[in-house]
Amino acid sequence: MARIIAIDYGTKRTGIAVTDPLQIIATALDTVRSHELIDFLKRYAATEAVESFVVGMPRKLDNTDTNNTPHVKGFIKQLKKAFPETPVYEHDERFTSSMALQTMISMGTKKSDRQDKSNIDKMSATIILQSYLTTKK
Repeated sequence: MARIIAIDYGTKRTGIAVTDPLQIIATALDTVRSHELIDFLKRYAATEAVESFVVGMPRKLDNTDTNNTPHVKGFIKQLKKAFPETPVYEHDERFTSSMALQTMISMGTKKSDRQDKSNIDKMSATIILQSYLTTKK
């Protein structure tokens, strides 16, 4: 089976998570500068089969757009253009950053590692992907 890639898109950097080939477990993959993201994904897809992309869609509590929502929608257009044969799914990303921080605390992650935003971005992408896998079943 092919992998599913989850993307926690930000204007500066983006967290990426990926499933195992059996699509059971979500694992943090990397954090990439957002302007290098499409090239990173092309390199990854050249070595691993990718079934689909799951992009975290930022929403406010009342389900309206956030300041980052237009940036994410613009990125999704780029992603679909770069990978026209690969499905792209949107998934609610509300609370993923706070959930990522809480997860890192409960795992005993050092404070210095928790303050590194790239670690939170990767963990957020992992939470988005695991949530997607749960709803997919």
